[in-house]
Amino acid sequence: MTMEKKRKVLETQLPSVVPSVKISRRRMLGGAAALGLVLVQDSFGKIIQEAQPLFDVPKDPTKRLGVPPGILGTRSPYEQPGKLPSLTSSRTPLQDLFGTITPADLHFERNHGGVPAIDPTNYELVIHGMVEKAMRFTLHDLKRFPSFTRTCFIECSGNFRSGNTNLSPQEICGLTSQSEWTGVMLSTLFREVGADSKATWFLAEGNDAAVMTRSIPMAKAYEDAMLVYAQNGEALRPEQGYPVRLLLPGWEGNTQVKWIRRIEIADQPFMTREETSKYTENIAGGKIRQFSFLMDARSIITFPSYPLQIEKGWVEIRGIAWTGRGKITQVEVSTDEGRNWKQAVLQEPVLSKAHTAFRLLWYWDGRQTIIKSRAIDETGYYQPSYQELVTARESKGGYHFNPITAWEVKKDGTIWLVNDR
Repeated sequence: MTMEKKRKVLETQLPSVVPSVKISRRRMLGGAAALGLVLVQDSFGKIIQEAQPLFDVPKDPTKRLGVPPGILGTRSPYEQPGKLPSLTSSRTPLQDLFGTITPADLHFERNHGGVPAIDPTNYELVIHGMVEKAMRFTLHDLKRFPSFTRTCFIECSGNFRSGNTNLSPQEICGLTSQSEWTGVMLSTLFREVGADSKATWFLAEGNDAAVMTRSIPMAKAYEDAMLVYAQNGEALRPEQGYPVRLLLPGWEGNTQVKWIRRIEIADQPFMTREETSKYTENIAGGKIRQFSFLMDARSIITFPSYPLQIEKGWVEIRGIAWTGRGKITQVEVSTDEGRNWKQAVLQEPVLSKAHTAFRLLWYWDGRQTIIKSRAIDETGYYQPSYQELVTARESKGGYHFNPITAWEVKKDGTIWLVNDR
């Protein structure tokens, strides 16, 4: 068959498929050029311009030619999970995800001055202070050092919401996400500049409009801190700190400074805005807890959860658990309002300072009840109830608030959040 005939056949067999998301002309041209089909490119261009919201799905997909390859893959129009944005944050749809890795575009966001636009060719990181020699590192320089990859979660210390019964996991604690991160160990760079052995703290400073700054103990730098430039196999996305961010596995998200531009090594904390007036919490006795970096053990049942409705019979209860203290060793689930607890199955591999999936098979008999989960980590720490936290801290919320989340299953199978349990 000649090329001209092939083109005519393609013209008659073009699928009337209209993506539900916008596709750039560059992407369309790239896919068509790869096939050498100019007419396909033009026809799809017209389809894109129509901007119809739904696919025209044929009864028999084998009778129509499909869409040609493109520059970037897209989700099915039937699968469109999204983050829940506000002015300074957006929450991960935990209830819509599978496994423990969060797609990069669904990783939660939290910023204090918007997302800056940074040219990677002009990027520099300065390390100075109590060092033998102050140094500047470009992105190219950082990528020349030995790389390291690890999987861990990041969680905002303000990751708690309650008050209404119609809240989903995304709304309750969607400020946690998990990725595979790649970069250079911070200890490698500290050895490169000759960090003073008497130094005990370092300042991390961001290149955003808020000029985010946090004091970090040197011990964390030598334990597992990283400067990362890649997430889930690709370069960091702008909202995640492109081109380079600080990664402190198991610690509160605010300390993991994005768009990092400067590190100053010293022998005392810097007492910045974000660790004095902000990111401190009330505790019993009218006192304030400061430098509470570690994220304690937590879990949440993501299925079943609001706004789902279940049917009488067998239900697989599913969720995730995590801790900044190391590994999750056990998750217990109660299906009778907390009177009895059963051990859930943990999905291997169980990684340190990482989301761990759990599941428990449960037969729902159609009666109204409350289901809940609690996490236990390798240090023996038990996730507390809401009332236990309130009693211990004399506060009903705030930073590092990690209570057990309870769901009420109504007789009609609808699921609702239970507050203050």
